[in-house]
Amino acid sequence: MLVLRPVEPTDLPQLQQLARDSLVGVTSLPDDSERLGEKIAGSRDSFDSDGSAHGPENYFFVLEDLDNRRLVGCSEILATAGYDEPFYSLRNRHFTSASRELNIEHGVPALSLCHDLSGHTLLRGFHIDAALVRTPFSELLSRARLLFIAAHGQRFAEAVITEIVGYSDEQGHSPFWDALGKHFFDLPYAEAERLCGLQSRTFLAELMPQYPIYVPMLSQAAQDCIGRIHPDGQEAFDILEREGFETNSYIDLFDAGPTLYARTANIRSIARSQTVTVCRQAQIDARGRYLLSNDALHGFRAIVAELDYQPGQSLALTPAMCAALQVSDGASVRLTAL
Repeated sequence: MLVLRPVEPTDLPQLQQLARDSLVGVTSLPDDSERLGEKIAGSRDSFDSDGSAHGPENYFFVLEDLDNRRLVGCSEILATAGYDEPFYSLRNRHFTSASRELNIEHGVPALSLCHDLSGHTLLRGFHIDAALVRTPFSELLSRARLLFIAAHGQRFAEAVITEIVGYSDEQGHSPFWDALGKHFFDLPYAEAERLCGLQSRTFLAELMPQYPIYVPMLSQAAQDCIGRIHPDGQEAFDILEREGFETNSYIDLFDAGPTLYARTANIRSIARSQTVTVCRQAQIDARGRYLLSNDALHGFRAIVAELDYQPGQSLALTPAMCAALQVSDGASVRLTAL
């Protein structure tokens, strides 16, 4: 059985292996034991915080195969993007110029450096073992974070965003980065993303051009990258799009990948999740597949389960499910349809 839970210090060696296998552009998962150790410690501090309001907390989760104690994925929630430092993006909007004498009005798309998205909750760090891509466990890894937000809403903002990794080729080259960022840093895309993972993107963002960049002046290859998703990032996009997230006028600073946005209260897994009482039962006549979690903080657990859910009635769970969720008879759990 696979279960999502908060990260622990003993996860570090396996977490570093996940980092080595992760997609270029997932900067929140650096292949560096010291940085990962800091992230684990920061996550533990976040779970220990009083949670009276959303602040700089980062909640780091891992997906564990309980049968062999192997980590097969990870994901995160940053409670407030831009809390400690500006959260930079590129705003993609039209600039309109007009001439009354010539009776001409012309709109030109332009990219402007901004930190408009600071203050929103940020989903990040999504990575899953290749063998589990496009399985229910990808849904678990991504959407269980939303069940955690549903259970602990006071810890998070009124809107949630996520950046989807933009296009780069098999050699790790990003046409958008080559046309823009590389001129200011003289660094390959993969190296720039690596530095962001080890430190922060603020020091790079502050060296980016402060004036609008007119899109038609970029190469066609770079223009084609704006809002384009890396093939390996498509699943993360699809899952959240089904949750009600939408693209907006913001793109990633380095690879031009799209940013998704949703009002927290309108997200499907938050708005439609139900809390029910557990009834321990040896066998279940399963009629549907669900995401299931407890509402704990430090002991948060989430699984995929085949259940016979009847609204208004207690929910039968097998002993194995109860053990994975760390709940007993009569406890409350949260579920949403898969």
